[in-house]
Amino acid sequence: MATERYNPREVEPKWQKAWAEARLFEADNDDPRPKYYVLEMFPYPSGRIHIGHTRNYTMGDVVARHRRALGYNVLHPMGWDAFGMPAENAAMQNKVHPGKWTYDNIATMREQLKLMGLSIDWSREFATCDVDYYHRQQMLFLDFLDKGLVYRKQSKVNWDPVDMTVLANEQVIDGCGWRSGAPVEQRELTQWFFRITDFSQDLLDSLDTLDGWPEKVRVMQKNWIGRSEGLQIRWELVPETSPAGETELEVYTTRPDTIFGASFMAIAADHPLAKKAAAANPELAAFCHECRRQGTSVAELETAEKKGFDTGIRVVHPFDPSWTLPVYVANFVLMDYGTGAIFGCPSGDQRDLDFANKYGLPVIPVVMPGDADAESFRITEEAYVGDGVMINSRFLDGLTPKAAFEEVAKRLESVDLGGRPQAERKVQFRLRDWGISRQRYWGCPIPVIHCDECGVVPVPRSDLPVKLPEDIDFEKPGNPLDRHPTWRHVDCPKCGKPARRETDTMDTFVDSSWYFARFTAPGADNPTDPEAANDWLPVDQYIGGIEHAILHLLYSRFFTRAMRETGHLDLAEPFRGLFTQGMVVHETYRTGSGSDIRWHSPSEIRLEESGGARRAFLVETGEEVEIGSLEKMSKSKKNTIGPEEITQSYGADTARWFMLSDSPPDRDVEWNDRGAEGAHRFVQRIWRIVSGAAPRLAAGDAAGASGDALAMRRSAHKALKAVGEDFEKLAFNRAIARVHELVNEIAPAVDKAVSGSSADKAAAHEALSILVQVIAPVMPHLAEECWHALGHTRMVAETPWPQFDPSLVEENTVTLPVQINGKKRGEIVVAKDADKDVVEKSALEADFVVHHLGGTNPKKVIVVPNRIVNIVA
Repeated sequence: MATERYNPREVEPKWQKAWAEARLFEADNDDPRPKYYVLEMFPYPSGRIHIGHTRNYTMGDVVARHRRALGYNVLHPMGWDAFGMPAENAAMQNKVHPGKWTYDNIATMREQLKLMGLSIDWSREFATCDVDYYHRQQMLFLDFLDKGLVYRKQSKVNWDPVDMTVLANEQVIDGCGWRSGAPVEQRELTQWFFRITDFSQDLLDSLDTLDGWPEKVRVMQKNWIGRSEGLQIRWELVPETSPAGETELEVYTTRPDTIFGASFMAIAADHPLAKKAAAANPELAAFCHECRRQGTSVAELETAEKKGFDTGIRVVHPFDPSWTLPVYVANFVLMDYGTGAIFGCPSGDQRDLDFANKYGLPVIPVVMPGDADAESFRITEEAYVGDGVMINSRFLDGLTPKAAFEEVAKRLESVDLGGRPQAERKVQFRLRDWGISRQRYWGCPIPVIHCDECGVVPVPRSDLPVKLPEDIDFEKPGNPLDRHPTWRHVDCPKCGKPARRETDTMDTFVDSSWYFARFTAPGADNPTDPEAANDWLPVDQYIGGIEHAILHLLYSRFFTRAMRETGHLDLAEPFRGLFTQGMVVHETYRTGSGSDIRWHSPSEIRLEESGGARRAFLVETGEEVEIGSLEKMSKSKKNTIGPEEITQSYGADTARWFMLSDSPPDRDVEWNDRGAEGAHRFVQRIWRIVSGAAPRLAAGDAAGASGDALAMRRSAHKALKAVGEDFEKLAFNRAIARVHELVNEIAPAVDKAVSGSSADKAAAHEALSILVQVIAPVMPHLAEECWHALGHTRMVAETPWPQFDPSLVEENTVTLPVQINGKKRGEIVVAKDADKDVVEKSALEADFVVHHLGGTNPKKVIVVPNRIVNIVA
């Protein structure tokens, strides 16, 4: 029977409207059903959503729709991570207020997301730049301040002297500001900090409880927190070489066992000893200034050329008063780590070895592999970092590094140096407190006031929110709040005298560190409704990119702890399950070369294939275009595709189906028109099967179905069971593969059933209904149209997930291995309840058995029911 083609342009808006009118996706906090919270990392409203974003949201939507069908009260909200520098950049470039730029983008992106048919509770939507939201964030800040979780101190920062702002390490490129190109300076500024280090051990230990997180993410967090156990050793300075008043240098080390391999000390440019030495040495002062200009990121420190300056200061080796070592200022040592000083053991550390070779310092091997020869073992260009035995280490020789650690610790802990032990055991963490101060306008104002009489005074809660001023000037570089004529001037809440507002705003990571809690009660007067927060949290399934595996997740984990300390919720971990999805990539297209490269979007390109070769041309001019590599979709290379482009050509369901079918969800997927066309053909095939058969089918008792109809029922129920399990595991591509198999298996049986018995017709109706329900989480619009065609009255989006019939999913056959003289030669398939004679007969008739027996009769056949067949020839 001929049917009209499925038209997504008509169907998809119709069902989106029906869902919205029925308010199907709005979660009720008082709903008694079990709660399930699924959340994707919310987007920055940069302008337009591309298909890479929507893969993330489609994954979450499949989880949400499936859980609703299973009977859960599902919370699936959406918001906008809306503060930050891009809006200020746009304000300067386009002479538009950051707020207008942001909210215009939000409006565009919201409509783009709605085109994808996402089952989002839009009633809970907010942007972090909403006054309502950052008002509650200011309340949290004051609560943290009261609890001692916020403090203010001088801190070294990357300062861009042209843009007049602090830069994150990642914004320093080759020592220059990422936007201005100006050489970055290291400055001491008074900054606000969150005491994340108060929770270092807890944050580390609790990772072992997060079995719903990828192991790679937990490892990344463990490394970032960086717990280490070592010794803090005090090295005595040689008096005649050291600045007045300086007598010792403290060094924290995790490898005290290598102390006899030490050949130099290295200190940070900002170390007090370096500052004192530089005061009398202009060359050293210039070197320290050069060190301060480089970036402070780990990546930059590792790749930068290692440089040092011999201060002339020397230290005495703790185990040999006649042995002294030089003290260098080195550009790879930072005050923020340990004590700002290290001892260099070149034989056991590649960085130290490169430094020693550069400056002609001794290299003494102190650990060698257990099977090496101490007399001939040398270190020249490559440090030895493995385990082994100690050599060239006096009383430590022959010990393992672990035993040597203990021996050094024991001896130095018993040595008195100036009334204290020369060494003590210390546990240290790589994690540092979180500096949240940013010198920008478009961020959450920090709610404190600076008074010459009273010092730092919190803004009274009754005076919150501290709103950003609307009349702002971006004509000059730097923080516009600093030069606002009225906003920063305020009376002190304590003494009433003229005072100044804090003009720094909060790091935008703060905004995204608690939004998941606000979604549980977005209209609450306080930051949370604790009852709602405790009911919904932790998030059952959190989905987002691996690029946020460290900072965002770590800061969110800190925030839940801080909010627990201040009474806003009662849990430690924000996310029970975490999934990091792969990206959607697309090939790039360009013309020109060198500095004249021009990138072109896929919509500008016409592709041709000939003789297995692909060529690309500009549609407008016919000029040939170079086809580049597959890359993450980005605006800079124009290889993005917007949802509306997809929906106009194929429909949202096609995009959703293709994005989840092509590869495992944690891997990248290549968007290409051929794959999309294939997915669209499958959409049409399902519609043809359902719409063609539906008028001649009816729901009924399928228990009497037999033959092909019974096989169809078995296929449908097996697929139902398997797809449900795949959705639980987020194995979307596997679920989709099962649907393809199901369609191939049942399509011929459906054609037969339409002219068969009432039981056969009921079986076909049941099988097609199951098919529609298992595709509904991924292709919801098509599912609704098919569901309606099958005569169902409720929408599939509000229909419970079907129950599979256990008797129909049981396997009634078993595969048995067949051994001949103890060696497996093949397998046979028999009925589970087949008796031994039937199994023996099947085995002896198998081609591979006949071949190996060569016409002779076996001496013995041993059948182990449902396990194995052994033939003795």
